[in-house]
Amino acid sequence: MPISGALRQPSRTLVTAAAAVPLTGWTVHALALHRQLAAARRDPLTGLQGRDGYTTRATTLTARHTQAAMVLICDVDHFKQINDTHGHGAGDRVLAATAARLTAWAGNRGVVGRLGGDEFAAAVRIGTARRRLRLNQLAAALARPVDIGDGRLVDVTVSIGAATPDMIGTTELPALLRAADAAMYAGKHTGAAVLADRSHATAESVNGRRAGRPGTAYWGAAG
Repeated sequence: MPISGALRQPSRTLVTAAAAVPLTGWTVHALALHRQLAAARRDPLTGLQGRDGYTTRATTLTARHTQAAMVLICDVDHFKQINDTHGHGAGDRVLAATAARLTAWAGNRGVVGRLGGDEFAAAVRIGTARRRLRLNQLAAALARPVDIGDGRLVDVTVSIGAATPDMIGTTELPALLRAADAAMYAGKHTGAAVLADRSHATAESVNGRRAGRPGTAYWGAAG
């Protein structure tokens, strides 16, 4: 019996090792698939979160930080003119620069997403006392000229609307986005960031967006 048990032990070890091979292979496959899915949710030009990724993370942020949360909508002014005058390559550089500046501004306390075209969204944690200062800093950062190649600079302005739960009366992301969108439109082409109040929250909307805004047919799925 002892000899027989000794003979069976290597066999048991081999079976265990053989079972571990497909498990390890599946783990590697699952990790690779996870990375692919994560990459697919990001915008390929800017590396930002897409609509769904942004919505998920922004919803978590606004729910967790409530009164310290701020939601923003940003839109590059005269973007079609930039494309028409300087080419789509220049437009891509403007979008990439805007994304990088928004990301640097938000830091590790926020999330930035590209909703499509020249429109971006952000959700950040900012204390009440620092809101105006931080919005002014963002407006200044986004207004810097962008190098579009060969040493050429193009002037850029970005319209910015922001909304906070205490001003709007809710932590629900669609309502905050709607108010931020309306505030952004109110300050369109001024270069100043507009902080929404209750009047912006009651603006007519379609799928959570100000009526008439591009993308009103699509936001509902993500918002």
